[in-house]
Amino acid sequence: QVQLVESGGGLVQPGGSLRLSCAASGNIFSINAMGWFRQAPGKEREFVARITPSGAPIEYADSVKGRFAISVENAKRTVVLQMNSLKSEDTAVYYCAAGFWDSILSDVKYWGQGTQVTVSS
Repeated sequence: QVQLVESGGGLVQPGGSLRLSCAASGNIFSINAMGWFRQAPGKEREFVARITPSGAPIEYADSVKGRFAISVENAKRTVVLQMNSLKSEDTAVYYCAAGFWDSILSDVKYWGQGTQVTVSS
């Protein structure tokens, strides 16, 4: 079992930055990929970014590429999503996810509880 706890969400102005963290615990060796998804009200949950515990490879959704950066810290037990140049359309609940690189886009094994990110003036 793997437990994922997100933190760092909040309210930020357009163009601002926010740093989300996902702390993993349990049998972290049972997975080989982690990532972030987001879901805005009335919309489907969508992929944001994914990473392996070693830090590579990394993949981003086109909508966030160049603005967001995913990384691993704290002996691979924490996954960070650094969000820069935030836009109003980035407003959503952000969920940390864990699974396997080849399947995490469609079959997430473990989900975090979600953290709200609101981009507004």
